[in-house]
Amino acid sequence: MIKEPSRAATAAAAAATACALLTGCAAGAPGRAADPDEVIKAATRRLTDACLIRQGLVPPRGDGHRQPGTDDARVSAALFGTGPAELSLALPTGYVVRAHTDGCLAAAQQRLYGDQPGWFRASVVVNNLRPEADHTHQDLAEVRARHHREIADWQRLRAHALTEATTVLDAPPPKGNPPA
Repeated sequence: MIKEPSRAATAAAAAATACALLTGCAAGAPGRAADPDEVIKAATRRLTDACLIRQGLVPPRGDGHRQPGTDDARVSAALFGTGPAELSLALPTGYVVRAHTDGCLAAAQQRLYGDQPGWFRASVVVNNLRPEADHTHQDLAEVRARHHREIADWQRLRAHALTEATTVLDAPPPKGNPPA
């Protein structure tokens, strides 16, 4: 007779597996998997920082302190892209969201999601479901049903990004001087 593992043992094994798949456990919380959003955010940061460093620029930090020698305009252009935005999506609320396909952030998104234009479209729609429901005076469930394709694309692309982010974070960070 085969004995099934207890729920606690099954839960512990699932947590350990998730933890290993998501690049390790959260600091100070053994057995707790890393937050997928944080994993993707950390990989995006690693990729954008490396891109800026390759261009001889100092990556910005979110702590409100400017680093010496930082040229904000150059860093912003390198990070977010320049010129007219290549991606654009008009929302039912009347707002138009635009993004660049050049720049370090676009390159990081392309690497992680595998389809930066697709991720742009899906994430803009999914992130604006509630405003659309409010604007059209519909239930959120109705709006979600209407956008089932975009929601499925968002889920597929995000799963891809999590896998890629894990790979990025498992690789040793670049060392030495950036290439000229």
